[in-house]
Amino acid sequence: MSSIIEDVIARKIFNSRGEETIEIDIVTTAGFGRASAPAGASRGKAEVAPYPKEGVNTAIKKVEEFIGPELVGLDAEEQEEIDFLLHEIDGTKDFGNLGGNTAFAVSLATAEAAATSYGMPLFQHLSGYLTNELPYPLGNVLGGGKHALGKTLDIQEYLTIPLQAPSFSDAAKANVLVHQKVGVYLKKSNKTFTGGRGDEGAWAPNMKSENALRIVVKACEEVSREQGVGCRAGLDVAASTLWSQKEKCYVYTRDGIKRDSGEQLEFVLRLVEDYNLAYVEDPFHEEDYESFAELTRKVKKSLICGDDLFVTNRERLIRGIKVRAANSIIIKGNQVGTLTDAWETTRVAKKAQYIPVVSHRSGETSDAHIAHLAIAFSCPVIKTGVLQGERVAKINELTRIEETLGNRAKMSIL
Repeated sequence: MSSIIEDVIARKIFNSRGEETIEIDIVTTAGFGRASAPAGASRGKAEVAPYPKEGVNTAIKKVEEFIGPELVGLDAEEQEEIDFLLHEIDGTKDFGNLGGNTAFAVSLATAEAAATSYGMPLFQHLSGYLTNELPYPLGNVLGGGKHALGKTLDIQEYLTIPLQAPSFSDAAKANVLVHQKVGVYLKKSNKTFTGGRGDEGAWAPNMKSENALRIVVKACEEVSREQGVGCRAGLDVAASTLWSQKEKCYVYTRDGIKRDSGEQLEFVLRLVEDYNLAYVEDPFHEEDYESFAELTRKVKKSLICGDDLFVTNRERLIRGIKVRAANSIIIKGNQVGTLTDAWETTRVAKKAQYIPVVSHRSGETSDAHIAHLAIAFSCPVIKTGVLQGERVAKINELTRIEETLGNRAKMSIL
């Protein structure tokens, strides 16, 4: 069989922040897969452990000593079997032994190896030939929080999404134009702005939250008029990073404001209404299911998305579904450890009519597989940045896929 695994190779590489991470090669009789793991700056407390306590070097040794010998001779097409085996080898609930990043890189490289063994792109291997829907790109154009250094914005990400773009390439272009216009407006509004950017290539100015939002909304409106793509703004508040457990409030250091849970709800609700926001991610801290549910009830035409709230975890999502906390979920494979785990959470979300958003992380590699996962998992949105090589790698891969699909390609229904 052409997809029998013959070798498993692990190595250490660097991500976009210069941090060490793991890359895995899977070699089959007739194919080859390579995948690497990203890293988040604002990680949810319920995520699996990224690596063994000793770090990346230990993870590599465990691939060589435990994972590799178990996988050699297996069929890379048996994704669920291999992902189950990774759980068995690890033996913990949070991948504390192998590390979730290790497991995910192995799992994803296995899928890629199986696809190449039969000369197929990854998205078709995972979901079949008839798959043809491309996601809308959700791009970070301005931000701060844990994604930037120095005195910057309290809110972590200001986003743009072109919801009426006729093609993916048009959508990607619109996001770039918004990013460019935001940069121009920042320089006009603040002569001391030197063009600083954060981890994801977004502008990182020193200004108050709502002033920044006005600039992004203005840029979105202008690009919408010029390109006819219907750009709208969004936010990733990353509220867990603002929450003070001691004071029981959200501390906006740059804005000089503290808000309790009720005030935070009213603040976010006003921003959604005043600025016609299409998307709000993590507006409350990661255990506040009740506030998520209340905001979701009050907002009718926006995605209220949980990242730290759910961490791609099926059980946490089910808890949220019961109270209708949020209506959307971020999907990051390395938060749960394997492709199968990520797909199972996505399946539960779709069944409950939650919108799944496949997402990059702030510390990324040039790995472009999430472009394929967004299509294979039928996710209407991919969050993957606008500029910088490791972000553009995903955008460019989707552009290639769109070209490959030709006349069959269409944008997702959202």
